[in-house]
Amino acid sequence: MEKTREKKRVRPGFILAVALNVGVTAVIGYLAAASLPKVAGLGKQLLLLGAVLLLLYLAFLVQTVIHEAGHLLFGLWSGYRFSSFRVLNFMWLKVDGRLRLRRLSVLGTGGQCLMTPPEMVEGKLPVVAYNLGGVVVNLLAGGLCLGLYLAGPRVGLGAVAALIFSGVGFLTALVNGIPLRLGTVDNDGYNAYSLGRDPEALRAFWLQLQLNGQMVQGKRLKDLPEEWFAVPSDEGMKNGMVATLGVFACNYWMDRHCFEKADALMARLLGLDSGMVDLHRRLLLCDRLTCALLRGDREAAEAMCSRGQKKFMQSMKNFPAVIRTEYALALAAGDHGAVEAAQKRFEKCAKRYPYPSDIAGERELMGLVGEKW
Repeated sequence: MEKTREKKRVRPGFILAVALNVGVTAVIGYLAAASLPKVAGLGKQLLLLGAVLLLLYLAFLVQTVIHEAGHLLFGLWSGYRFSSFRVLNFMWLKVDGRLRLRRLSVLGTGGQCLMTPPEMVEGKLPVVAYNLGGVVVNLLAGGLCLGLYLAGPRVGLGAVAALIFSGVGFLTALVNGIPLRLGTVDNDGYNAYSLGRDPEALRAFWLQLQLNGQMVQGKRLKDLPEEWFAVPSDEGMKNGMVATLGVFACNYWMDRHCFEKADALMARLLGLDSGMVDLHRRLLLCDRLTCALLRGDREAAEAMCSRGQKKFMQSMKNFPAVIRTEYALALAAGDHGAVEAAQKRFEKCAKRYPYPSDIAGERELMGLVGEKW
């Protein structure tokens, strides 16, 4: 039986991000408390507290939109072309010249602006402005709100709102601008830093955005040039940006139904001490689970269902690859109720998912698993 061992790793970047959140929130809370109007009665106090919590939620939402808009503006200025824009799980894509609204939620991200890059010239590509554009705009928005707070009366909900929007703006800029590896994803500052130091990472960044652009237009990985999916060296895999190319290579062979080759590659890459983010590790394990079931090895598949993997799949339960994996496990276990539930969830997801090529590939895999079990 294949046993899956997991190492609990808390990245320093994650600890620093938590510390920044706690520190900035504490400062905002202290200053906001002094700016709150005095009200009598428990009911009015609860209402005031609700208003503050609503302001805090709106501040994070607005600063997320501002952040992604910064990527878009600085990307366009750098010669990139619009591909997709996501806030929370609402995603706008440009398909055949038209904007379309779809739904996508990615663990560890509140939004994302992806663009198609210009061609590389002599191995160079403008990346700093695109990657740090969101940070710059958050700083500007935070500074503007701080100016409004300092210029106006410092008591009342208006003052509290200006203070909260300012603090959240600066917090968003810090958490995204200071180079950090957060576990599930690398932040903008880390990407800008690594791209400036490693030509291989720069090409990997360019290629990832090109692949995303092709997928937005409905292309499947199996139909794209095989040379795009060359597996990086073990040394190259230590860079988080380059490691993503290794993940795409695994996805490519899965899409071509070369399951033995894909599984062997996934096993090797997952065994490396690499820069692969946890989100990609977990999704590759979903693919390995499917490969095990496709060859009839239910025992190996169940051994990969660690506590951490189950927790991840629960948090990403509406992601097509996760639904396919749960469907395959339910089929192998003979749980017809879970099979039917997974099928319904998949069809619901398929109607709003932004990448129809992914849905087509997952549907094929589900069919193959159904033939096996």
